[in-house]
Amino acid sequence: MKQHVTVGLDGSPESRAAARWAAREAVLRKVPLRLVHAVDWPLDPVLPGLGHQDVDRWADQALTEAAQELHGRHQNLEITTRCPTARPAAALAAEAADAGLLVLGSRGLGGVVGFVVGSVAMSTVVATDTPVALVRVADDPDGPGTGSGGEIVVGVDIHEACDRVLAFAFEEAARRNCPLRAVHGWKMPAAYSYVPFFDPDNERDIGSSVTHMVGDMLLAWQHKFPDVKVSHNVSMGSAGEHLVRASQGAGLVVVGRRLRRSPLGAHLGPVAHAVLHHSAAPVVVIAHD
Repeated sequence: MKQHVTVGLDGSPESRAAARWAAREAVLRKVPLRLVHAVDWPLDPVLPGLGHQDVDRWADQALTEAAQELHGRHQNLEITTRCPTARPAAALAAEAADAGLLVLGSRGLGGVVGFVVGSVAMSTVVATDTPVALVRVADDPDGPGTGSGGEIVVGVDIHEACDRVLAFAFEEAARRNCPLRAVHGWKMPAAYSYVPFFDPDNERDIGSSVTHMVGDMLLAWQHKFPDVKVSHNVSMGSAGEHLVRASQGAGLVVVGRRLRRSPLGAHLGPVAHAVLHHSAAPVVVIAHD
């Protein structure tokens, strides 16, 4: 079975923009699109005060109208709909289990660059191993001021395995026929804060060494995807801040998050958290070991 693209719908402008973005992604991947609206009965916040049948009827109508709109834009795209009765995050994670990508809509921050990542979106991101894309109305490929063009920006970490993150980023750049830029932020070892006379040459040497390590990490992927134009930026400082800066004008930002099996502790690292809340482009979060 082809790995389809799944998108969560709740009737909001953000979810409709996400559906249009997801449809374009499904066309690029040549896979079906699945539209999902989870009814959290009796707690569905979209239609308070309505009966169970009314909510189901409204959800079915919303899915049908979305599918018809997308069929009008992509006549050859296979589209299916699902309307599970469950908590949204759990339902979306379950529907995405056999998907290649899960797409969620998110409110923007008005005149400020970035996302408002609600509890459902955040819970869904950490509940699934499937790559999750967060998209705003401004990222609608059919809307004004769309952020769908531009290069792919990917965050890399020389201290962790990035194969799954890099595989997604390179594959996406190849599909879109666009450049790929790898971004890495590094910090001086903590021991240097105790050195009374700091030698600037040490900073240059460490920066040069890290740059070579990032280049070596990318080399195998460049051989695998020779048509993808690749560059990399290695700078001292916060990786999250560098990625947010690089997101200006980008078509997509790809970041990783460590898989955590324990229910305790943070499930979204500081870099992914910063990018999700401040990126100027759609963001895909990749879970990895």
